Amino acid sequence: MNKIKKILIANRGEIALRVIRTSKEMGIKTVAIYSDIDRNALHVKHADEAIYIGPSPSSESYLLGDKIIEICKQLHVDAIHPGYGFLSENADFSKNVTDAGLLFIGPSPESIKVMGSKLAAKEAVSKYGIPMVPGTDKAITDIPEAKKLAEEIGYPILIKASAGGGGKGMRVVENTDEFEDQMNRAISEATSAFGDGSVFIEKYITSPKHIEFQIIGDQHGNIVHLYDRECSIQRRHQKVIEEAPSPVLDANLRDKMGKAAVNVAKSCNYFGAGTVEFILDENFDFFFLEMNTRLQVEHPVTEEITGIDLVRQQIKIAEGEKLEFKQEEIKIRGHSIECRVYAEDPSNNFLPDIGTLKTYIRPQGPGVRVDDGFEEGMDIPIYYDPMIAKLVTFAENRELAINRMIRAINEYTITGIQTTLSFCKFTLNHEEFRSGKFDTNFAKNHFTPSNLNTSKNEDIEKIASILAIEFVNKTKSVTSNSSVVTTEVITNNKWKSRRF
Repeated sequence: MNKIKKILIANRGEIALRVIRTSKEMGIKTVAIYSDIDRNALHVKHADEAIYIGPSPSSESYLLGDKIIEICKQLHVDAIHPGYGFLSENADFSKNVTDAGLLFIGPSPESIKVMGSKLAAKEAVSKYGIPMVPGTDKAITDIPEAKKLAEEIGYPILIKASAGGGGKGMRVVENTDEFEDQMNRAISEATSAFGDGSVFIEKYITSPKHIEFQIIGDQHGNIVHLYDRECSIQRRHQKVIEEAPSPVLDANLRDKMGKAAVNVAKSCNYFGAGTVEFILDENFDFFFLEMNTRLQVEHPVTEEITGIDLVRQQIKIAEGEKLEFKQEEIKIRGHSIECRVYAEDPSNNFLPDIGTLKTYIRPQGPGVRVDDGFEEGMDIPIYYDPMIAKLVTFAENRELAINRMIRAINEYTITGIQTTLSFCKFTLNHEEFRSGKFDTNFAKNHFTPSNLNTSKNEDIEKIASILAIEFVNKTKSVTSNSSVVTTEVITNNKWKSRRF
């Protein structure tokens, strides 16, 4: 048993702060790393120690694995938590950490490598009879051969990068005439993004739901799932709203998918926290999509419905402890929803909207959780993912969780930049979302910038109210001296005092 005394968080922002908080509750010292732009970030302020890692671009800072390991040696760090993104799914980094005598708070390098390749993952899970979308089981480079296979599978088809993620290297092809162009684009994009141009082909399911299962396993062969998350509200193949549990799974289907998720983890001898992702079609048939060998952005909704701190479990598993619970002991309680608050403009094709958080007031109250890494007055940097925060609500049922989220969005006041909050509010109020019938095409089929006109007017009214309150607070002060009132007034753009 290796008791961890000090953890370095090889990440930034809200996930670094998330790991720091649980570590402190466990009595573990924390080390933060930071780039130029993150000198005053919250994760730097909250860690016990903070070390400068390099210039703002991630390639010169947060991706410098060897430098991070060297810092760990200098500061007598026991373990590294990679968070998500950056080096979290880098098998070579995981191996180098272990070879340096440190604990990697995550799965083995072998598991990361297998599940990091969609083709290797498909081969591994095929031994367990897990349903998979019809398609090729090897990389395709020969375009005439690929076109022939596409015709056999039947259009529309999906070209996917083997090493891909986040929608990169992914192309939907509707017919044979556009196949060659889309194939070349997918290979080029995959090579640019991942250094690996390998792509494969599979049948494109036109109205899918994206449902994933949280799994967790120890180093003694015990693996369980912590139930499902509904992740179908997306833009550009990336999630914006997640909830747990999914509103469309019945007990029988949930059980089947949960067992399949556990088998996926078994197929690569997995330990640590991970997520198995499935596609669910309109006939409620499910197919294996991929496995993410790290903590997910949306892990808070699982924590809310199970009461299990996933970061705490990650640390205990890295220390060599056995799981504290069996599958039958894990129960779903209530419902939880997460909205990702991105610095993006939904009225402009969700393009990043970088700037300064001029006003930043978090929502509060029962059942509201905000995981963020920013404060009022801070800048949203251009170098990293534009997510500001994760707004999470929990309630005894889905309807209450939705209504609580709408209330929280109304309280969440952000000025200086555009955010995805208006899109989230539009979605939560939409009949298709309320009914649970939505799929991954929701934004494409139901959302246009004109939908936000009402939301923007509400935002303007909210900001005007805040400014009015600030003005009143600045312009009034009551003294107890003979009921004399002193009021500050603006004259020539300067504050002066006048007695009445």
